[in-house]
Amino acid sequence: MSQAAIPLDPRNFSLLWASPDRAEEIAALHAQLFDPPWDAASITNSIEHPASASFIAQVREPNALVGFILGNIAADEAEILSVGVAPEWQRRGIGRRMVEGLVRAARRAEVKRVFLEVASDNHAAGALYTGMGFVPAGGRKGYYKRSDGTQADAIILALDLA
Repeated sequence: MSQAAIPLDPRNFSLLWASPDRAEEIAALHAQLFDPPWDAASITNSIEHPASASFIAQVREPNALVGFILGNIAADEAEILSVGVAPEWQRRGIGRRMVEGLVRAARRAEVKRVFLEVASDNHAAGALYTGMGFVPAGGRKGYYKRSDGTQADAIILALDLA
């Protein structure tokens, strides 16, 4: 059975606070998923920011980091900066669990709205977020600039927690 066919066993899964010592691993995964990727220094800065609400998804068997979510909570708003799941672990609910974890942290901090941006051509992520109750709240034309010279619009989504 291929790795992609194995369902996620919740007993094998942990959502942990991200720490700077995992920045290299997060950066390596980010580079597999996004163009342009964030480097380890950028990820360390995000994690060490006083408003950070960032998590990693880890499985015990095999012992591996399989996802990350980088976010901030400030005053009554939260922002998801980046979410990624290793390709071989996608479509098993890991992204949803990470977003739910950040939303739980935001609720505890009495946040009223959670915001994020998603590339207009990232249909899988867009479907995940809208399926979780995020609604369009704006956009940014040509926001994502890729190394091949192409651009994609950003769709701003918001989740009302009030």
